[in-house]
Amino acid sequence: MTRIQLQIYRDRESLSKAVAEQIVHILVDVIDKQGKFYIVLTGGNTVKGLYKLLAEPPYFNKIDWRKGFFFWGDERMVSPDDPESNFGQAHHLFLSHFRLKAENIYRIRGELKPSDAAQHYQDQLSQNASEGLAWPRFDLVLLSMGSDGHVASIFPGEVTESERNSPVLVTHAEYEGRPAQRVSLTPMVFNSSRRVIFLAVGESKAAALAAVLSGDGDSELYPALRIQPDCGEVTWFVDEAAASLLPKELQAQNLR
Repeated sequence: MTRIQLQIYRDRESLSKAVAEQIVHILVDVIDKQGKFYIVLTGGNTVKGLYKLLAEPPYFNKIDWRKGFFFWGDERMVSPDDPESNFGQAHHLFLSHFRLKAENIYRIRGELKPSDAAQHYQDQLSQNASEGLAWPRFDLVLLSMGSDGHVASIFPGEVTESERNSPVLVTHAEYEGRPAQRVSLTPMVFNSSRRVIFLAVGESKAAALAAVLSGDGDSELYPALRIQPDCGEVTWFVDEAAASLLPKELQAQNLR
């Protein structure tokens, strides 16, 4: 059964610090128990401040990042040095600050044809598969929710066969006026993870967040509802603007 927690912060800065502290807490514990960790990173404007924090003291020094295996929830079909690349963003702001080996980084190769990139990524998942799965059971997944309720590159609409039956899918979507071909992990991967951290910042996310957290929204309209780990935990880190349409009592109970 999925355990869902909600934490509301005054602004993006305080939220980013709280998420950084939570990531450190989780990963230190995982390293102590199993000597390594598997993580899925996200892209977008919301995580820029978070990645900058993780690359600086005190967070930089609290984790041996070389023990991590880094994957991405989705990627646009662009080269890794393109400003739209999720890998490029994380590498520039975060990963390049550590002495990581090439075998620790499993990016989606956006410079390939979408079908080739998807197959390559699926092969990488298989190479790191946990028992009983065709992919790793991730210790931590970071996800940002869009104003339309999308996560990774799972956009509103009917659930496709590829999404139901494959860990990786190819999709074409337009968000905020930016059309793009994309490769994405699917909910079946996210839902096998141990922990999911959702980020939602800004008033534009308020309607979708209210629909998702109400528990009675439509998962075809709001794909974030499809993320319900079987035996994992989900924590929503949101700012006051994103939480503005939640019941006042719920806002008061969860304001940090």
